Amino acid sequence: MTSKPHHPLNVDGEPRAFFGRRSGKRLHKGQDQLFKELLPELEIALGDEVLDPTALFPEARRREIEIGYGGGEHLSLEASRHRDTGYIGCEVFSGGIAKLLQQIDEEELGNIRLYTDDALKLLQKLPDASLDGAFLLYPDPWPKTRHHKRRFISPLTLAQLGRTLKPGAPFRFATDIEDYANWTLAHILRAPDFIFAPERPRVWHEPYAGWEPTRYEEKARAAGRNTSFYLSFLRRWNAAGPSSSAER
Repeated sequence: MTSKPHHPLNVDGEPRAFFGRRSGKRLHKGQDQLFKELLPELEIALGDEVLDPTALFPEARRREIEIGYGGGEHLSLEASRHRDTGYIGCEVFSGGIAKLLQQIDEEELGNIRLYTDDALKLLQKLPDASLDGAFLLYPDPWPKTRHHKRRFISPLTLAQLGRTLKPGAPFRFATDIEDYANWTLAHILRAPDFIFAPERPRVWHEPYAGWEPTRYEEKARAAGRNTSFYLSFLRRWNAAGPSSSAER
């Protein structure tokens, strides 16, 4: 009898189904070689023990995570700009993993490690307050109402992000889908670990400092979706109490 695959538990204590495309077009020869030779050197394998990011990047000053990095454009750019920061990239789609492996190889980026399964499993293995920042950029919006439960943003994932981010650390979320932006804001405002305190109205339509469009953003513009939401949240300094002056 074949056992069912393990999935992290959701807020109701039931297994969380993972929805994500894992393969697309066949990899070309160079990409296939990188999968065989480079990926094993960079891939994070979870065991029974807690996974300490300082063990992955012992010489790094900061350690951050990008969930669903797509083709790796943003992650590789950040890693090349900040070589003293260690980056954990989470992606399950083989085409995206292959693209990032190429960039890592070509640019000699030694400050990236990769996780190729559901990012929630990884978050659940990280110690408290072990990350200096998190990104979730242009995630799959699952636009149909019956599929909203498949969106990455949920009370469970926000609880794990809140637990693993250091006090004051940023969580940045970008999308071109207004409904998903509203969904995320609604969840953040109910989440005890985060605050949303924009400097001024509509600043959330301005790209982050140093931002360069990802291929998903370019697709959105080509499809006529010309407005994006660049939302920034902070991990509370004191999740149990009201916002402090430092948070504001």
